[in-house]
Amino acid sequence: MEFSILYLHLVSLLLLVSSSKIEALDPTLSAPETVARFQQYLQINTAQPNPQYYEVVDFLISQAKSLSLESQTIEFVKGKPLVLLKWLGTNPHLPAILLYSHTDVVPSELDKWTHHPFSAHIDEKGDIYARGSQDMKCVGMQYLEAIRRLKASGFQPLRTVYLSFAPDEEIGGHDGAEKFAESEIFDNLNVGIVLDEGLASPGENYRAFYAERSPWWLVIKATGAPGHGARLYDNSAMENLLKSIESIRRFRASQFDMIKAGLKSEGEVISINMVFLKAGKPSPTGFVMNVQPSEAEAGFDIRVPPIADPESLEKRIAEEWAPAARNMTFSFKDKVSVYDEFGKPILTKADSSNPWWTLLEVAVRKAGGKLGKPEIFPASTDARFFRERGLPAIGFSPMANTPILLHDHNEFLNQDEYLKGIEIYESIIKAYASFAEHGSDRGSRDEL
Repeated sequence: MEFSILYLHLVSLLLLVSSSKIEALDPTLSAPETVARFQQYLQINTAQPNPQYYEVVDFLISQAKSLSLESQTIEFVKGKPLVLLKWLGTNPHLPAILLYSHTDVVPSELDKWTHHPFSAHIDEKGDIYARGSQDMKCVGMQYLEAIRRLKASGFQPLRTVYLSFAPDEEIGGHDGAEKFAESEIFDNLNVGIVLDEGLASPGENYRAFYAERSPWWLVIKATGAPGHGARLYDNSAMENLLKSIESIRRFRASQFDMIKAGLKSEGEVISINMVFLKAGKPSPTGFVMNVQPSEAEAGFDIRVPPIADPESLEKRIAEEWAPAARNMTFSFKDKVSVYDEFGKPILTKADSSNPWWTLLEVAVRKAGGKLGKPEIFPASTDARFFRERGLPAIGFSPMANTPILLHDHNEFLNQDEYLKGIEIYESIIKAYASFAEHGSDRGSRDEL
């Protein structure tokens, strides 16, 4: 244990000395200038539903020029540009590295923020307040800053490195990452590994994600004979729906209990939450109070991990939650498969059989960081579109000792943590871009 601690201190000292030498040679690598560029990116308002995408394009192209990276802007849908940057490797025939990020952010309630969400204000503790500081403008800029440092050190990648900055992740990614992943442009990149966003970690270990839960947005509808509000009778629409809601509540509790007991993580269980309830006959003052309605609906956000049994869940929905025998029907507003185009669960191997995972672990450790247990992302990211193609994709946002504030009020990232994340990504990109072994079968890219 003492040797490990001494080793980590030594690695940190060497990185600090190396950083100081590089910064002395190139003032643009100094901490103040590095943080200032991050602030510039954060100050561009890319909140849905009206993101200022073209301001982002101008900013990113200017960064690419300063780094001598090739760039192109692609619009699969008019008004929704994707910026693609390229750092050519010495062996471009090897499968490439894709550093993926999205440029849009979720809206904010201005009156709930201590500082304006697009001010990128830095307080006395060094916390940078801005929408996108965690989700995920930090990672996009950490890619660029890591490459800036690698170029300054004279590093030349063996594999070609691509950076993509895509639109619309926060509204599903269908006009951004999905169209990109399905395009001939993407096929021609010959990508072998994708890095995308992860989550902040309140503890000292960084979090890495090898899969994510698939959204099933379920709507259950019950029908029954209408009646006077004072009557008691069987099989009313509301009674039937309430029976289903109670059955769903018990299932939800059983899943939540496994998390509370420490048996499973959040990403490993099936989550289900009711998001709307619709019933009753409207009146000018609200609802008619003496009529039992003939129809009632409820909507549920279900998230299904790739390690679950989707067929069993579908059977439960049809037989327990919305049985036809109780005059019930169900439909899905969205239902994403847990299987890829090869019929395999959509996940990336997170053990020594996958060299990309091993390289990540070693690179993080070399930069003085610690990686926690592999996790399944509890919600959805654009990484799913690449995993559906059979490609390995890892979600990783280097933010330790940081509260999880994505989509929350007062989202922030400490500037020291941001700068440390650049060092982490510098180590990762160097390791990935130097990896010499390769293969040619896209269906087994995680074995390259």
